Amino acid sequence: MSRSIIKFTAIIAVIAALLFVALYGLDFTDSVRFPGVLDPDGVVQGLDLKGGSVIVFEAQEANPSEEQMNTVANMMRTRLDGLGYSEATVTRQGTKKVRIEIPSISDPEKAAESLGATAQLKFVDYEGNEVINGNDVKTAAAQYGPVSEMGASEHYVSLTLTADGAKKFADATERVAALASSGNNYIAIMMDNMIISAPSVSQRIDSEDCIISGSFDAESAKALAGNIRSGQLPFSLAQVELRAISATLGDTALKTSLIAGLIGLILVMLFMLFFYRLPGFLADIALAGYIAIVGIILANLHVNLTLPGIAGIILSIGMAVDANVVIFERIKEELHLGKTVRSAVDSGFNRALTAVVDSNITTIIAAVILIWLGTGTIKGFGVTLLIGVIVSMISAIFVTKFLLKQTIGMNIKNLWLYGLKKSKKEEGAN
Repeated sequence: MSRSIIKFTAIIAVIAALLFVALYGLDFTDSVRFPGVLDPDGVVQGLDLKGGSVIVFEAQEANPSEEQMNTVANMMRTRLDGLGYSEATVTRQGTKKVRIEIPSISDPEKAAESLGATAQLKFVDYEGNEVINGNDVKTAAAQYGPVSEMGASEHYVSLTLTADGAKKFADATERVAALASSGNNYIAIMMDNMIISAPSVSQRIDSEDCIISGSFDAESAKALAGNIRSGQLPFSLAQVELRAISATLGDTALKTSLIAGLIGLILVMLFMLFFYRLPGFLADIALAGYIAIVGIILANLHVNLTLPGIAGIILSIGMAVDANVVIFERIKEELHLGKTVRSAVDSGFNRALTAVVDSNITTIIAAVILIWLGTGTIKGFGVTLLIGVIVSMISAIFVTKFLLKQTIGMNIKNLWLYGLKKSKKEEGAN
């Protein structure tokens, strides 16, 4: 019994700590920190909460390839970072469009002009002299393999230059390689006057094919190759939509929504407590742990939170409660059959498991489709719903069961506490 009390107390302490971290974050060192939902650098407010602009560009090409459109999206991301719009989101829309959402933007026309301009790619030496530009590059691709005969396999970027570009590049690399003693033996790759890479040069490169190697992983190699390709895209982009969005409901509506959600949560907890008594109380504790974990995930993934996103969280809370209702009803059925509390809990969870998992899996599939095909607030709803459902399923199946096991270990076996009527004899007690 004492061990069960210790375990029960420990899980309560852990949930309380998680709630604190979810709200206020956690500092380990100056450079390692987990933000909370109340931190400015935690959950990012979406356009409908913060206001901003939506810009949509369309490729002026009949059938652009998937790779070309991914390159366009990557180019837009690079340009947004360079313009200081770090909170902006870039998503593909259909097969020819790229949608950009920029919260709190003050000059959408200027941003659209900068983003829609033809990408300017150039390779320059340490003095800023242009070596080659995007017109001298045929293609660029991320590769994986050895870059020398005796070297180990690694991620790198391969370039193929035009004949004229190869000649200019050979002369430049010979000149730059001679500067090794001064540390200026590098050629910077610049996109729209912003350096995206600065590989060093150790020898003359007299070939149309060359490589850029270094500390790349698969994603960074693809990103650099995409940026280089964007300097010589075979098509231009046309702005097809520019829309300013005010904070539709603003801070007042956000607070109202959160208050409404809190009221709903309290009513749900009271319902669980009234109808299921002790299991309901334990489910409420597990629900508090669920809210804490979801808050930590949202804050540390810097999820772009919208009002539909908040609706997704509230819906997933309902899914968590629904799972508990199914499980507790199964337990009550087992107790009515005269089983002991311990046996009824085990059997109830086992019998309800299939129904709980199936219902959550179907919701997860729907959320994945929303994320995959949706944009803007629809995608935000899908993200929060997916996170919430996964966490709620874990909470209902594992946390609630663990807490019930500890109450049984504390010899709490009064059947009325488990939802049966007072007139029911406690034949289920051990």
